[in-house]
Amino acid sequence: MSYKLKNSSTSLVAKARKKIIEIDAKQAIGMVGRDDIVIVDIRDFRERRRMGYIRDSFHCPRGMAEFWFDPESPYFKPIFDKHKTFILYCASGWRSALTVETLQKMGIEKISHITDGFSSWIEAGGEIIQCKEGNGK
Repeated sequence: MSYKLKNSSTSLVAKARKKIIEIDAKQAIGMVGRDDIVIVDIRDFRERRRMGYIRDSFHCPRGMAEFWFDPESPYFKPIFDKHKTFILYCASGWRSALTVETLQKMGIEKISHITDGFSSWIEAGGEIIQCKEGNGK
């Protein structure tokens, strides 16, 4: 027997998308390699290893995003310098939409995500880097 949630994951994503900036994969393709942009892959390392990743993207697992972005956290990563613009992506744009909304609430202002994620990147013909055996890079 199933139960009904007060807010489904689909409704949370829909609400988040109304509050964040979304860019399509074709726009994102033109941003790869820019010094002022950090493209952030929030997928699980197994997804990254299996499907590849966007060139020059930084891997930040979804579960660590709030901690890695927070300069007061012991887990802070210097790549998340507030002076950069961040473009997040996941497989289909759901996790990245929720993550962007959360990071905006934390005070990260220059942040967006690829609307339909890595799947739209592939469809748009974006370059895919395959991981070397055994690691996420």
